[in-house]
Amino acid sequence: MDALDRIRDLPIWHGRIIAEPLGGGITNLNFRVQDSEGIYVVRVGADIGVHQIMRFNELAASRAAHAAGISPRVVHAETGILVIDWIEGKTLTAADVRAEGMLPRVVDLVARAHRDIPNYIRGPVLSFWVFHVIRDYAGTLRYTRHELDLAGYLAACARLEEAVGRVEIVFGHNDLLPANFIDDGKRLWLIDWDYAGFNSPLFDLGGLAANNALSHAQEEAMLAQYFGKPADADLWRRYRAMKAAAALREAMWSMVQETHSDLPVDYLAYTDNALAAYRLALTEFEQS
Repeated sequence: MDALDRIRDLPIWHGRIIAEPLGGGITNLNFRVQDSEGIYVVRVGADIGVHQIMRFNELAASRAAHAAGISPRVVHAETGILVIDWIEGKTLTAADVRAEGMLPRVVDLVARAHRDIPNYIRGPVLSFWVFHVIRDYAGTLRYTRHELDLAGYLAACARLEEAVGRVEIVFGHNDLLPANFIDDGKRLWLIDWDYAGFNSPLFDLGGLAANNALSHAQEEAMLAQYFGKPADADLWRRYRAMKAAAALREAMWSMVQETHSDLPVDYLAYTDNALAAYRLALTEFEQS
């Protein structure tokens, strides 16, 4: 049974439905579905072991994020299917995140997610430690076109992990691409909790900066807003180490997708862009 047939057979619909594929997904198949009572997003996808995506974890995080006022309501869930309310609004781009007045709203939403979601999480959930993910990806990438570069990535991983040092723990989103933020004209929403788990806040902050090409001044403002005071030299170094690790993880994620995904995405180009962001972040760390 294909994805659309599974969606049509769900027992939750009222009346005739209209189901249309949603573009932009780079991990899952997503559909916009309308019935007589509302509009919904249906996410179709099984566990993805190579990316450490476990759907029980995504579901727990999605429900908790809704309860915390961060994310839309979960309408229905079953094996391989997640149905959430449709949010009518603008999906952000990196330019939107960098635009005047937007970054403080984004940082406020991320901080609230970190702070509030643990109050609503129920049942088992995962942790997300980027340095473990990088090492695991390196194992997956043996015998690929990237094999000769793995030793260098692992050596950088070890240096960055040591530099990060002590961490506090929050509940992280861990995939702060601009397309995971929606502005409905009144407020922001944060969606797609595939990689959610307990983590250092520096990972989300570093990923936010690397994925959206924030300027140094914007990073200063982000850190000061999140921590309530300007970053000192120690925090800057730990943050830059985590930012470089976040950028490396994004690049290695795409490397894995090159050989493990059937989605119509140009992962070769995605890898090249992500590697450029990683090299820039690593240079910033090494010069700090």
